[in-house]
Amino acid sequence: MTILVDPARWPAHGLRWAHLVSDHSLAELHAFAHSQRLARRRFDLDHYDVREDELPGLVAAGAVAVTGHELVRRLEASGLRIPQAQRDAQRPRARLAELRAWWAELGHGSPAWADAGERLLTRWQEPHRGYHDAEHLHDVLLHLDLLWASGAEVPRATLLAAWYHDAVYEGAPGADERASAELARAELLALGQGSMVADQVARLILSTDPSAVVGAVLEPGDEDAAGLLRDADLAILAAPDARYRAYVEGIRREYAHVPATDFVEGRLHILQDFLARRELFHTPSASKLWDQRARMNLTTEIRQLSAERSALR
Repeated sequence: MTILVDPARWPAHGLRWAHLVSDHSLAELHAFAHSQRLARRRFDLDHYDVREDELPGLVAAGAVAVTGHELVRRLEASGLRIPQAQRDAQRPRARLAELRAWWAELGHGSPAWADAGERLLTRWQEPHRGYHDAEHLHDVLLHLDLLWASGAEVPRATLLAAWYHDAVYEGAPGADERASAELARAELLALGQGSMVADQVARLILSTDPSAVVGAVLEPGDEDAAGLLRDADLAILAAPDARYRAYVEGIRREYAHVPATDFVEGRLHILQDFLARRELFHTPSASKLWDQRARMNLTTEIRQLSAERSALR
């Protein structure tokens, strides 16, 4: 049962990176990474990517430095290694396994809690969802974890609200948020979470409605928890090119029933409103992480939509 790290030999983003693994279990690896405040998004199926400058601290915390060959040999012997040829095919299954583990961490291990998680995952995998699916849920939870790794304290209520925030999704803004909040309140009460928790989670979900007057929805003390949720939900705007394109394509599939001209006009209005905001994100950590990239993506998509609108006329 050992945490292993190899030399930093892989260049990316102007830095050199190493691999952090466990030769025993992913649970051991995640526990160690959490203790070092490593963001979960650094995990890639069987390892964490770690920067060269982080290696001394990881070794001081108990990781054992080994050669790259030794790390691969022991990872293979543990049965945890995912071969390169299988990685893309394994990602959806690994995502669901990770979501189940995260839901279990939020609860008390009862069969009722596990059943509630499965019902939620069934909702998040409904066939009509193009973007607001299990991958989106996974992204939001990863974004919350990244905010935590950057120094923010993420309340349990925010994590629960993330699970339920689009649990009902029919493409009806406002109505979807209200239905999701009602579902969360009812299920959490049935699970014995208490009215204070259930009511706060419902309020946080209602605050994600773009048309909501946030101050009228929230109660004193909710602001930070709600800001974290809204920031994690909007972080997709700062996604890398491939993921941003997939997000845009997913949104289009969800609104395939809307005439192209109406979709383009509505989408342009939403994006231009985002771009005009002085503060796109609510928390300093989110602004530092995502504001610049999000504005670049918004500007690019607005330019593309404007050209499409001209072609449709």
